[in-house]
Amino acid sequence: MSTEAEDWIKLDLHIHTLDDPKDKIDYSAHELLQRARSLGFRVLAITLHDVVFDRPEVFADAAAMGILLIPAAEMRLEGADVVILNVRPHEVARLRTFNDLRKLRAERGDSLFTFAPHPFYVLGGSIGDRLFKEMDCFDGIEWCHFYKGWFNPNRRAARVAEEFDKLLIATSDAHRLHAFGSHYTSILRPRELTTENVFRTLRNGPVRLTSPPSTLAAIADAIYFVFIKHPLTRHRHHSSTSLPRRLEPARNWSRQS
Repeated sequence: MSTEAEDWIKLDLHIHTLDDPKDKIDYSAHELLQRARSLGFRVLAITLHDVVFDRPEVFADAAAMGILLIPAAEMRLEGADVVILNVRPHEVARLRTFNDLRKLRAERGDSLFTFAPHPFYVLGGSIGDRLFKEMDCFDGIEWCHFYKGWFNPNRRAARVAEEFDKLLIATSDAHRLHAFGSHYTSILRPRELTTENVFRTLRNGPVRLTSPPSTLAAIADAIYFVFIKHPLTRHRHHSSTSLPRRLEPARNWSRQS
């Protein structure tokens, strides 16, 4: 008989890597996979800004490690961020508005999964109150990793998710490798680990959220990264005319049982 821990698997469906065309990230997809395997994750989505992560060698390495890697993107639509899972490059190329997203969702049905990241935070592309107008475009609402004490916009996200019967989903939104691993969603292990089964389990539940409050050190580190280090490195990144960095594919991964 399996233990309770073996019946649940960990998912993180909002992560960035150095392939991101808009944010300057200092770790590779293969480094992410290594950390994910060591921490027991079974489902990941690399959500680059406005493009689909589609490097075949990374998907192959993930599969060899027993990790389901779902193609995804974090799209900016009419000024608001949307995470779209199991989307294809040619599909995101034609997404500009929420009506475009509605059409795509109508075409793809349950094979597509969308959620609103950090919806009630003031920085970045948070959707804010517009979420109510566009609610039919979403399957879920994100519980953001960045909160502590009285500062917790997730409380409103949780109330809205309950009111509109949307999935509340915890992610890391990792932009640095050490930020990955503590914030995630768990689902009951499907009989077969496929994207279709993961989406079905998310929609039907139950789910567990793991997302501890930020420590003071993490808050200070995030402030430094967001307001000092990241703007400087991003400026250098966009000013450079060099080709994007690509690391050698990882090899000889052992498959998890």
